[in-house]
Amino acid sequence: MYNAICAFLLVLASPFLLALSFGRKYKVLLSDELGNSRFSSKNSKISSENSRIPNKNQSKNSILARFFLLNNPALKPCDFYFHACSLGEVSTIEPFVKALQKEAKSVRITVCTATGYARAREFCDEVAFLPFECFLPFWLKECKTLVVFEAELWLNLFACAKKQGAKVILLNARLSQSSLPKYRRFLRYYKTLFSYCDLVLAQSESDAKRLETLGAKNIKVLGNVKSALLPSPSKKLSSNYEHIIVLASSHEGEEKGILEFLRLKKYEQLIIAPRHPQRFSAVCELVRGWAEQNNYSSQRFSQTADLKAQVVVMDSLGELINIYAIADVVILAGSFSAGIGGHNPFEPASFNCGIISGAFFHNQKVLYSAVQGIKIASDFKTAALLAHEKFSSQITQSCDFNGILEQIKG
Repeated sequence: MYNAICAFLLVLASPFLLALSFGRKYKVLLSDELGNSRFSSKNSKISSENSRIPNKNQSKNSILARFFLLNNPALKPCDFYFHACSLGEVSTIEPFVKALQKEAKSVRITVCTATGYARAREFCDEVAFLPFECFLPFWLKECKTLVVFEAELWLNLFACAKKQGAKVILLNARLSQSSLPKYRRFLRYYKTLFSYCDLVLAQSESDAKRLETLGAKNIKVLGNVKSALLPSPSKKLSSNYEHIIVLASSHEGEEKGILEFLRLKKYEQLIIAPRHPQRFSAVCELVRGWAEQNNYSSQRFSQTADLKAQVVVMDSLGELINIYAIADVVILAGSFSAGIGGHNPFEPASFNCGIISGAFFHNQKVLYSAVQGIKIASDFKTAALLAHEKFSSQITQSCDFNGILEQIKG
């Protein structure tokens, strides 16, 4: 009955999904068989130094792949199968995947987004988009262990893997108090799902208790995986400015809100790193007009690969850690409106950057509680004023990478 309902809903939604698939954010091009990637975009080029021109057989579209199985063949049987939604989650599982690969274990990954796909192909040869539920009973192949990251609670993913004999693990599990009522409306669904889950590795005791009300069993609290192994800079960037302000992982409306109140001093530099690649060009246009109005020099990082201008738009993926390494203050975006829930503060905190956040960080409360020195701004004006100050943050709690890896290996 569940599969029939999913198939019926897919038929109804197909025209809308096909129309949506033309959006640039859903497309990714692979540059070679090793997985170096770049995104289909007129105004941004995100590619490895050794990438070659992709051919038409290597193009991928996340919507067509997930909901119509276009160019999305089933993965081969494996020892470990990881599922993570998008770019940030895929980056978090990378150390675990690499550790298992060193032990000659076969690892496969599925994702939901184009950015997640391209990131996963950087360290794993076998990557696919997770198909919609009604396809999984015949698409999913055998694995010894399925590891699902955070809140990717797809019933058939859990059920099909378990019926094929896999050990099923929910990694870095979380459930906020504000989201709990929404989940409880579908209590029967989640109780059925968790009946196929062998082990839940929760971020906190509070998360564990809330997950237990949905039927989760065998819960172990190991902390947030994102604190287990923090990334290192891939290269050293330099700037001639004394005070570097970074607006990180910004969403629509946040750049404009901060720029309205921020006035840079001669020794200050502003670097803006939008969250989504499809917004790079729009943000560049906004910043260019603002910089001209205030007599600041400005540039796109992809065109110069340096930080000489007073205002820089980071329109290349994979550079945020390198920017944190030289930043003085980070305005951690995604937290100035109620609909997003904040982003990971561990990365800037690992470099002792001063961190400014909006008040809406409900999806990151556990991480925020493990970082000392975050300043909460009630509005854009307060955040802009705080950006001129010198202060620092530091991580006060972290979890054990090897301990989590042992749980995954069983």
